[in-house]
Order: sequence, then C-alpha cells, then structure tokens
Amino acid sequence: MKKILFTFLFVTLSISLSAQSIFGKWNSKNDATGEIDSVIEVYEDQGKAYAKVVQVMDPKRQDVICEFCEGSKKGQKILGMNILDGLEKKGDEWSGGTILDPRNGSVYKCYILLEKPNKLKIRGYIGISLFGKTAYWERAE
Repeated sequence: MKKILFTFLFVTLSISLSAQSIFGKWNSKNDATGEIDSVIEVYEDQGKAYAKVVQVMDPKRQDVICEFCEGSKKGQKILGMNILDGLEKKGDEWSGGTILDPRNGSVYKCYILLEKPNKLKIRGYIGISLFGKTAYWERAE
C-alpha cells in the first residue's frame, strides 16, 4: 500500500512540476479576432529558451513567407520559423533575447514569464519594457 501511495504522489508531483514549465506548445491568438492563429513550441537548447511556429491554423496560410523579415529569415516560411531567440532564465522570468513578429518583420527585446501553469506572459519591447506590448499564450492541449 505504501508503494502505491508513494508512486501516486511521485507521478502527481512530476506532472505538476512539468506543467509549471515554459516549455511546450502554446496557442497564440490573433489580436484583432481573438481566435487562435498558430501554435508555438517553446523549447530549450543549451540552457536558453527558443520558440518556433509549429502549426498555422488557417489552411490558406500554410506556405506564407516572412516578406518583411530581414537577414536569413527574409522569404522563409513562417511555419517552422524560430520567432523567439536566446532567452536566459533570470529568477522567475526568461529574458535577454528577442521575439520576431512575422506579420511585420519587427524584432523586439522580450521576456517571458509563466503566470499560471497554463498561461504564459510574453512582453515585447523597444528600449525599456515600459514601451512595449504584452501578449498571453495559453498552453495547447
């Protein structure tokens, strides 16, 4: 009986801890419509956080390219593109990297913070975080 209880507690704790991570798939909503327009996967590589577009909801936009991007991302398909680059963990937030808005090619400094197990706050800004925009992504199922 003790083994079953211990196993149950271990599994429950493991699931709870994994749900409290920024890593995984997140739904991104269109600001104008409020509808989910893409799924973004946040992943870790060598201690830094990155994110890429893994699903575009609109079937007509599967092959859309980043017309306004600069450098190596110009003309790349948005599906599969990294949009979040090089964030480092600092306390409860991840910061020090950039986020790309593929709709207009703009790149912003950013930080992300897990506000709830299934709610991720993304703040993109120019200069200081006072001058920027906040978005919230909900964990994809």
